Amino acid sequence: MGRTVRVGIDVGGTHTKAVALDNETHRIVGESVVMTTHDDEMGVARGVIECFQQCLRDNGISPDDVVFIAHSTTQATNALLEGDVAKVGVLGMGGGGLEGFLSKRQSNVGDIDLGTGRRIEVSHTYLKNKNVNRESVAQAIDTLTSEDAQVIVASKAFGVDSLEEESLVKEVAQDKGLLVSVASEISKLYGLTRRTRTAAINGSILPKMMDTANSTESAVHSTGIDVPLMIMRGDGGVMEIDEMRKRPVLTMLSGPAASVMGALMYLRASNGIYFEVGGTSTNIGVIKNGRPAVEYAVVGGHSTYVNSLDVIVLGVAGGSMVRAVEHRLVDVGPRSAHIGGLGYAVYTPEEDIVDPQVEFFSPKEGDPADYVRIRLADGDRITITNSCAANVLGLVRPEDYSFGSVASARKAMQPLADYFGVSVEECAEQILRKAFEKIEPVVSGLAAKYKLEPDQMTLVGCGGGASSLLPYTARQMGLNYSIPKDAEVISSIGVALAMIRDVVERVIPNPTVQDITSIKREAKELAIKNGAVPDTVEVQVEVDSQTSKVTAIALGSNEVQTSTGSLECDEAEAVELAAESMRVDESEVTAEISSRNFYVLTAPNRDRRALRIIDHRGFIKVQVGDAVVAKCLARDWEANVERLWQQMLYYQAEMEHCPDFYLCIGAKVLDFSNTLSVEQLKTLMASEFLEADEDEEIILVASRVEIA
Repeated sequence: MGRTVRVGIDVGGTHTKAVALDNETHRIVGESVVMTTHDDEMGVARGVIECFQQCLRDNGISPDDVVFIAHSTTQATNALLEGDVAKVGVLGMGGGGLEGFLSKRQSNVGDIDLGTGRRIEVSHTYLKNKNVNRESVAQAIDTLTSEDAQVIVASKAFGVDSLEEESLVKEVAQDKGLLVSVASEISKLYGLTRRTRTAAINGSILPKMMDTANSTESAVHSTGIDVPLMIMRGDGGVMEIDEMRKRPVLTMLSGPAASVMGALMYLRASNGIYFEVGGTSTNIGVIKNGRPAVEYAVVGGHSTYVNSLDVIVLGVAGGSMVRAVEHRLVDVGPRSAHIGGLGYAVYTPEEDIVDPQVEFFSPKEGDPADYVRIRLADGDRITITNSCAANVLGLVRPEDYSFGSVASARKAMQPLADYFGVSVEECAEQILRKAFEKIEPVVSGLAAKYKLEPDQMTLVGCGGGASSLLPYTARQMGLNYSIPKDAEVISSIGVALAMIRDVVERVIPNPTVQDITSIKREAKELAIKNGAVPDTVEVQVEVDSQTSKVTAIALGSNEVQTSTGSLECDEAEAVELAAESMRVDESEVTAEISSRNFYVLTAPNRDRRALRIIDHRGFIKVQVGDAVVAKCLARDWEANVERLWQQMLYYQAEMEHCPDFYLCIGAKVLDFSNTLSVEQLKTLMASEFLEADEDEEIILVASRVEIA
């Protein structure tokens, strides 16, 4: 077999970008870009198809070469923002008496305000469990459709414990030719109101998403590709298109998810704040212990059970325009050069900038008339942006996507600097400082929320505008930063390299080893059903002791990974990477452990010991500021866990602070942070050793996180 190729397509607000990667080396072998087709009859699906076909045609890629194809989508998010939703009919089910009274009320969620002046219309009817049969369900569905419901939602109180009634509703509705959203297929958590609301939101976008899925899939297969079309989820994984037909709501925020997954492929630090910087807006989120931070999505102020990346969107980016009043800078953004229909000064030929003059204008009706543009002698107009300011201050490297003509930026900025009564450099400094004032509280807030210590944190920039904001922000905050290679197409790379992901969440008070093993098995089976090769699936389990929620996250590939296990990163390179990450001289780094898959390196950190675990590819899997490590046989894991736990347990203000634990077993690094007792930790870990060879070598790390 010749070369094999992975194709990722990212749908952005302005452009849809496709990237083809060599499946073995992950090097880019093809790219294409088209304008995102928001207004097409097929919506953004048209752009996805055009971009994909162009990428194959222009780069000589045969459909037979493609072993993986996936795309992100803005369709679900846009449908909810624009109110392009179907009316849903909720068939609630539950007991009688007081329980039935509560269930009927809790499943009647009412119309759902989308927070944009639009809403999802919801009808409701209710059946007692004892009355649920094929005839009564058919009558209830007829009642809902007579009220113009286009999609049926099946939601039963405690439905996660028994799917029989919800499955019957699905069967009867589909026999009638209706689309169905089944609450317990979307979430296995208790909470009837929230689960029903999530299913109603899912149902409201089903017709739109089905059309998109059908047209995209048929177009892709018409080119001769016979691998399943995968869709990016909002939590950073991908799922088969058949799964998207049932749970399209999981694709919300898949654009930002694509960018962070792309960053992770290139990122050599496991803790950081990532920026996806476009022309108009910037998405900011967190990478903690090598994984993106995930939370439940909020739609129109309503909490759901949809996992998506914890992302904050700011109206400041590479193309944000300057605003000024009475000879002083008052803001940067939120309107961008793109919205104003203007070119950036820094990308304008210097010879075209003749007799530049400051003008003020309103980009859109209702906007304040304090946005700055520059009128040229020939009547053309351009504008000053963050990218212009960053170039003037020498923060943009020639190899960066944002690099332009410093001379052009200076020449266009001179009249604005004169208006402010400062130098061009000070004018540029003021512009970036104003942008930074919006960014800094978000970065600091996320660092505090996820307990990222400054000396363990890196800023990671993605998107074409990354170098317009990141270097200045990092300098002001005293942080390291990284802009990965191919940052402008990092989202498409993230889609191409994304893993199949599925999540199972259940409420299990005091879970046993058997409970943990069972939920892991369920998550693994879901990932396999969704196309993952069984041998590639790894499952991470997390326990929230406050809510008794147990979460199993399964990640796997759609193909067997071919790896010889040979180290691509030798010990000298690992020492160099660790020294750079820990901000110490290489002479201070000690290689504590070298195994077939990992290096464990330490260095003095004031009165503590910083630690990094680096895998054979040179990726930092764990980075902590105060840790101890032990290498032992699998049979001795329990005694070593107890020893390390006692060593790193500490007390502050009469409160017990438990250490975070990490386990390296085989080629896996498992994160057991945030456990509240050594007993809970051992219960979680025990499931990893049920089938392990007793003589297998493992690595245990315990770290202490000081609470300020």
